[in-house]
Amino acid sequence: MPLKLENPETVAAPLGRYTHTVEVPAGSGLVFVSGQVPVAPDGTVPPTLAQQADQVYANIIAVLAAKGIPPQNIIKLTTFFVEEADPDDSVRKARAKHLGEHRPASTAVCVRALVNPRWKIEIDAIALMP
Repeated sequence: MPLKLENPETVAAPLGRYTHTVEVPAGSGLVFVSGQVPVAPDGTVPPTLAQQADQVYANIIAVLAAKGIPPQNIIKLTTFFVEEADPDDSVRKARAKHLGEHRPASTAVCVRALVNPRWKIEIDAIALMP
């Protein structure tokens, strides 16, 4: 049974590429992906928020793929980024590039800093096992 994504009419429509609720089929297995940071497999960290967001989503997709989980099985994302604003919408663009039209439940939080001062973004995920 697929995920059931809904936006109740009793609250405002989502302000971005997410869904208010995601229902998981009973008895489903879940995978919790630790916060992925903008470190490429070769250890490099891209300099811009746009490049870092792209790398973080690529890392999430790679971690899930290693378990045979497609991006459409992502249930929830929590995004932490240090930029107080994302004027060019780079985080949403990276998300659209990697997730297409899939809109999991989501929370975005602006923070003062992450563990490494070069990192501008970190995202964790919860996904449904196939």
